[in-house]
Amino acid sequence: MNKPFQVGITGGIGSGKSLICKVFAALGVPVYDADSRAKDIMTTDGILVSQIKEEFGNLAYAKDGSLNRSYLSEQIFQHPQKRDKLNALVHPRVAIDTDRWIDEQKGNRYVIREAALMFESGSYKKLDASIVVTAPEWLRIKRVLQRDPQRSEEAVRKIIKAQMPEEESRKRANYIIENDETQLILPQIIKLHHHFSTHQ
Repeated sequence: MNKPFQVGITGGIGSGKSLICKVFAALGVPVYDADSRAKDIMTTDGILVSQIKEEFGNLAYAKDGSLNRSYLSEQIFQHPQKRDKLNALVHPRVAIDTDRWIDEQKGNRYVIREAALMFESGSYKKLDASIVVTAPEWLRIKRVLQRDPQRSEEAVRKIIKAQMPEEESRKRANYIIENDETQLILPQIIKLHHHFSTHQ
């Protein structure tokens, strides 16, 4: 069997994309979480570790080899262009890891790739279809504050502002899951699961 049909899932912070990916996983669909894998690769991929140290200095890592997140966050916050630089280093290495993972999924009808910056990074171009999970901004803020009580509302609004506007991602998506608490998400997921499972 050839490579499985690749479906990307994205959505702004608090949209609920991770929850929806868990439902797909419960249905037996392999899910690649690009953001979690990126965090892992940043400490295990020798090439990337060297590149990050070269760009951000040895302080980017703690003595035990773990990522010095507070230092990197500070660097990125103070110099926004450094965020772009970090993304430019990380995304190609994640792309290689993704391709390796896809090759391991032969035999599956379709797979899910979850990524926060799917459109921004250009990774959507390698996908066969894309899903955007949407929710009103007020609800997304409420969810994040409940989930991460250490964050302030202002901090969450800043993150939202830095992400692609929802109306823009909606235009780019092939499918949309409305997670606005006015309609059930399970029937929406089951419908898409059936569609992708029977896709030829």
